[in-house]
Amino acid sequence: MKIDSVKPGTPKRATYLSLIAVLLFMGCLNYAVVFNGMQVKDTVWALTPPLIAISLALITKEVYSSLFIGILSGALLITDFEPVGMLNQLFPNGMMTVLADKWNVGILVFMVILGTMVQLMNRAGGSTAFGVWAAERIKSRAGAQLSTMLLGCLIFIDDYFNCLTVGSVMRPVTDKHKISRAKLAYLIDSTAAPICIIAPISSWAAAVAGFVKGENGISIFVQSIPFNFYALLTLLMMVFIILMKLDYGPMLLHENNARKGDLFTTGKSKQAQEESRKETRTGRVSDLIVPVVLLVFGCVVGMIYTGGFFQGKSFVDAFAASDASVGLVMGSAVALVITIAYYLVRQSLSFSECMDCLPEGFKQMVPAMLILTFAWTLKSMTDNLGAATFVAGVVANSAGGLMGLLPAIIFVVATGLAFASGTSWATFGILIPIVVSCFQEIDPQLMIISISACMAGAVAGDHCSPISDTTIMSSAGAQCEHMNHVTTQLPYVMTTAAVSFLTFLVAGFTKSAVLSLAFGIVVLFLLLMFIRRKL
Repeated sequence: MKIDSVKPGTPKRATYLSLIAVLLFMGCLNYAVVFNGMQVKDTVWALTPPLIAISLALITKEVYSSLFIGILSGALLITDFEPVGMLNQLFPNGMMTVLADKWNVGILVFMVILGTMVQLMNRAGGSTAFGVWAAERIKSRAGAQLSTMLLGCLIFIDDYFNCLTVGSVMRPVTDKHKISRAKLAYLIDSTAAPICIIAPISSWAAAVAGFVKGENGISIFVQSIPFNFYALLTLLMMVFIILMKLDYGPMLLHENNARKGDLFTTGKSKQAQEESRKETRTGRVSDLIVPVVLLVFGCVVGMIYTGGFFQGKSFVDAFAASDASVGLVMGSAVALVITIAYYLVRQSLSFSECMDCLPEGFKQMVPAMLILTFAWTLKSMTDNLGAATFVAGVVANSAGGLMGLLPAIIFVVATGLAFASGTSWATFGILIPIVVSCFQEIDPQLMIISISACMAGAVAGDHCSPISDTTIMSSAGAQCEHMNHVTTQLPYVMTTAAVSFLTFLVAGFTKSAVLSLAFGIVVLFLLLMFIRRKL
């Protein structure tokens, strides 16, 4: 049956013009640096590589070449446009270095293991069985979306784990109810980082606690939760748009096409086609539930193990000291072995079929792994240029006389930095120590609100950045074209971020979480009602 759907596209002229603009811009920078001795390091020009990559990705809708051009511009700026030095910076000191990093390798291995487990669940028919079971109980599109959101909220341990697990479990359900893959990616992304940043027991809480020097990090984190307006309003935003059946921006096109049967809008990916062909048998619901439970339990145990839980530390302290990368790899590896044994005992799969899932799981994750590698390399270039130092200096110099306005300003700065760098952790790692040093002795309550603004802004910027690892993994989890996810999610993020900015303005002067959050909820609801009337 022919599907009558609308396909968005990017005019070739816009792509060519954007590339010409980048060439001209880099030529001007070359002249300024080489002939006029202009300094790039620790200045605003250090933000050039990520801004080029993000701009090209949004214009051309092609993420690989955009990221590579951003990396190339960073290498040129670091080496003052010297060709041989640029090549060294690009490969030995760039991509090869980030791929040798223990943390990065751990995340890539974790992704391969998760991809393998998804393939195992599909081959055994667990995903099909769960889809049939859920279809009997979830009767509407709203119910399927709320169920996806609920599962995302329950998996609060780690955002990487959240993205890939929720996607693999809920794809059959959302496909059954003709929910676009872009909408599924948005639901995954909007519960991954936002729920992790307000969960006291998560890898994010452990990271934040480590950045708060001279204070009880976990206690500060808990106190900041009611003021983390972006995370709270994002979760509420999902409930509003689901119950109001409201979609706008590019997401409206994707959802309209999905109702006609086209879940992808820009064409079904080869990866999704191959997976649907392989998932031919119907197993039991337990063929999906058991591996997921093993995965959750294994990852939790792995994380607290790396934090010293079995050496006498408390559960919370062990989480605060955990190495998420190592813990997730160890826990998921054990879960994978037990899952294979489970399928063999049940005779759901033969041993050769289980082994076939290993390379298939790797192949499934290759696009996300490639984008992550480019994103990490781009971040390395930006770090070497001193972008973090420049932003930290701007914030520190402006902190003195702003006081009540500071939380809202910190939120904007954190959003911009996370959007440009593609990382939440580095963003609040830069800004939280500055906030603590500025307000630790002057106004402890304002310090808590400003720390919340750091975390909220970091999540907001990370949430809409094409080079964010969480955004990339949400696309992978939903098996959605990455730029489709970015462009459809951006208007929703901007809506929530704008309301969060106003809410932080109120919080800066009232210092009341209840009053500020109530204000934010009312403004968000009224804004969505206004958007609904305009459609």
